[in-house]
Amino acid sequence: MYETLNSPVNYGGITLKNRVIFAPTSMGLGAEAWREALRRIAAGRCAMIIVGDVPVTRHGFGPSLYTAKGRAFYRSVADAVHQEGCLLCAQLHQTDSDWKAMLKYVPGVLTRRISPQQLRPLLNEQVGPCITGLPQKKIRAITEAFGEAAVLARQAGFDMVQVHGDRMCGSFSSALYNHRTDEYGGSPENRARFAVEAVRSIRRRLPDMPIDYKLAVRQEDPHYSNAGVLAQELPVFVPLLEQAGVTSFHVTLANHGSLSDTIPPANHPYFAGQGCFLPFCDQVRRLTRLPVCGVGGLNDPDFIEQQLRAGRIDCAAMSRQLIADPDWPNKVFSGKAGEIHRCVRCNKKCLGGMMAHQGVHCIYERMD
Repeated sequence: MYETLNSPVNYGGITLKNRVIFAPTSMGLGAEAWREALRRIAAGRCAMIIVGDVPVTRHGFGPSLYTAKGRAFYRSVADAVHQEGCLLCAQLHQTDSDWKAMLKYVPGVLTRRISPQQLRPLLNEQVGPCITGLPQKKIRAITEAFGEAAVLARQAGFDMVQVHGDRMCGSFSSALYNHRTDEYGGSPENRARFAVEAVRSIRRRLPDMPIDYKLAVRQEDPHYSNAGVLAQELPVFVPLLEQAGVTSFHVTLANHGSLSDTIPPANHPYFAGQGCFLPFCDQVRRLTRLPVCGVGGLNDPDFIEQQLRAGRIDCAAMSRQLIADPDWPNKVFSGKAGEIHRCVRCNKKCLGGMMAHQGVHCIYERMD
């Protein structure tokens, strides 16, 4: 019944056994719980898991590719996932947070005068000055680190890397944050330079490594998100990234706004529908023959099958749905779609758990 959804596909140089991808997610869990959560998703017949926010430099949140302990953790995840017949992708991430600016908010956070919801916009206010004032020497060190991290990711067992096109890449891409007057600022071509150099750094070191790119799109009319690429700038960014070595695109809404926009609940005023970010995929599809992965409120197998058959997307990425029910692919492919625990997009225990520093969970967990 779901022949396209359950068919293999060449996704940027690797063969996925079906079209279901676990979208990059900041899980906020301890090592053992995190590994087990990903193993369960792999066992549910997901084709590839993208591990979110893998730091490209030695300093960053989460396990580090540059330490023996960090590499051992990622290797254990790769082994667990591969044993279930699932592939693994590392989302290479560089924060654009200004650590020095953050220090002034620490007392307020510790005394709970500043909530996690209040902290996010305060940090976003520091992004523009950070990006605009970053020395070129530091920029080049960071873009080179993408290549170094990719080599370590391959050694740790990852099958693919994804360049996180939001965060620092997205902030350099955005004219709202990037006010530089050198070759990294101004025109769309210049604002794409940071991302292009990051991709080239990987391709230079790993000529055969599949490179996915999380292409974060900023929307106007109405305005959503502050980082990323405007739709009318995609004809500049997409060819440059493809020429640099990108082999597939994971297309979504840009960040640096409210998390309830990038992870929209069912009652969102604009992104409430199934496949809410797929219109961005339509725009990218017109510009490239590379595989395109769509994301955004996807949980209906009939809807997803229709989008795949129409050629609108090549793969469907899910996060909340596979957290709600890791067996979603198994149930769909075995004729038991009626038994799925459907994600209702309430954001109570997933986004809510992340914001409360309790880890990403689901309201369905007690039912398992």
